[in-house]
Amino acid sequence: MSLLILPVAEPHFEGLRAALDTVAREKKYLVFTQAPPREAAFDFYRSVIANGDCMCVALWNEQVIGWCDVLPVRGEARTHVGTLGIGLLPAFRRRGIGALLLKAAIAGAWDRGLTRIELTVRAGNANAKALYERLGFATEGLMRHATCVDGHCEDSHAMALLREQGATPAAAA
Repeated sequence: MSLLILPVAEPHFEGLRAALDTVAREKKYLVFTQAPPREAAFDFYRSVIANGDCMCVALWNEQVIGWCDVLPVRGEARTHVGTLGIGLLPAFRRRGIGALLLKAAIAGAWDRGLTRIELTVRAGNANAKALYERLGFATEGLMRHATCVDGHCEDSHAMALLREQGATPAAAA
């Protein structure tokens, strides 16, 4: 059995979209409840690659089992900021793969010159929040009723990781 963490590439698109769809349909972790249409998703992945943005995939025996991205925020005053997104197929959770994906994406974000990474995590997702905290993310606030799915609203925690001034990418991750 073989695990690889790689930058996203065109051969990963179909598997990446399928993984996104699986995690989204759980309706517990993402803001999506299903993956976007195939061509819209593929266009988005192509733009990530073309812009040099940070998106990693986890492959298990060549199958995409998860992803982590740190995508730039809009606005000239926030060019130093990226927003983190992550997902992992249910069968591969709690094996340390999420931490490997996060570390790779954080290193990629620092390499691209970002100095702040933001994320939101649903209040009920204690495992993910604990993982983010282990990697240095700090809670900055509570966003009340940040997500509503099937009539159920849930709070989310706003979290961020800052790259220390003068830190090298390897040391910061």
